[in-house]
Amino acid sequence: MEQLATAVVVVARPSGRVGSFAGAKLLRGAKPRGASSREDASLAESFCITYLNQAAQSLFGHSDGALVGRRIDEVLSDSNATPRELARVLETGQAFTKRAANLALDGGAVRLDYSIEPLSDTELLVELRPQDRFLRIDHDERQVSLQETTRKLARGLAHEVKNPLGGIRGAAQLLARQLGDEEQREYTSVIIEETDRLRSLVDRILGPSDEPHFDAVNVHDVIERVVRLLEAERPAEVTFKRDYDPSVPEVEGDLGKLVQATLNVLKNAFAAVVEVPEPTIVLQTRSVRQFTIGSVRHRLVANMNFIDNGPGIPADIADRLFYPMISGRPDGSGLGLAITQTIVGQHNGVIEHESQPGRTAFSFYLPVKQVQAPNGKERQLLEGTADAPAGRANAPPRRA
Repeated sequence: MEQLATAVVVVARPSGRVGSFAGAKLLRGAKPRGASSREDASLAESFCITYLNQAAQSLFGHSDGALVGRRIDEVLSDSNATPRELARVLETGQAFTKRAANLALDGGAVRLDYSIEPLSDTELLVELRPQDRFLRIDHDERQVSLQETTRKLARGLAHEVKNPLGGIRGAAQLLARQLGDEEQREYTSVIIEETDRLRSLVDRILGPSDEPHFDAVNVHDVIERVVRLLEAERPAEVTFKRDYDPSVPEVEGDLGKLVQATLNVLKNAFAAVVEVPEPTIVLQTRSVRQFTIGSVRHRLVANMNFIDNGPGIPADIADRLFYPMISGRPDGSGLGLAITQTIVGQHNGVIEHESQPGRTAFSFYLPVKQVQAPNGKERQLLEGTADAPAGRANAPPRRA
């Protein structure tokens, strides 16, 4: 698995304050009763952020301009008293490492490994390695591998099924020509129609087999096309809330296939919310930097999020949601999400989902750039893709 960027933060305490605060006794093993929270506050106030690298800014969700100068405990706190560990490292000069820590971030929480080491008498280097991202990448890799295994199995079964179906259909056609009775020919018509239906079902299970035709695609245009289709079917039933980032660049993709993938997801969301009070679907886009898909980290990907306030995905199918013939609705075919995953995979992207009652989210992560592989047959992602040129921003289409 590719090594992810380490978030680096430098924190400093004004010179002359080492050992001068009330918590200095704590470093020597003396801890006055009832003073813990007061000492922690004093320790935290004495450490401010002076530098963050790009990975740290992505982890915290803010730029360095918004974070430099803030107290470290305002954006990062550990239930195991990070301020005390910072003070101990600065006082003793001994590095400190903590594994699988659950840290509260500004606006969220994350599981990560972190280490602290001194840079000077007043500065500390804090390195953070998020484990959540490793777990997500590992999950995505398993999903891709499982998808490929399932597809190979389906192809093998399809071959074994379609061959006899062709023979049955041909025999029924020959038999129909020899029958003079119109009533008897109705039976052969039933055989032909059913073999055609089974053949069509097998083709749908296999999913799209044609290769995508890549061109510059505006992801907002993709979403709006699908919304117009859904609003034409059931106007005014569902509220669509748009949260678009106009700086999202165009992606290299197949417009028709991406419309189909988006339609499959939004039709499911539409069906999920029609019976809830105030049915709402949020349409959200973001640019995500330094994002890993499979084993490749990309400088920039386009993120499309579809969030509904429906009852959520049944727990018994959550892990099998992208398998063919799996559906949470009695009238569902169980093929829409399997096809969607195939289409996103054809774009070298990944689809993720999370669900709980009242909030279900499906997310597409699509690489901005794709390049021809050396063998000329497959398309793969360009590692370290450059950002899209200015002026090619993916502004949402105008609405009347």
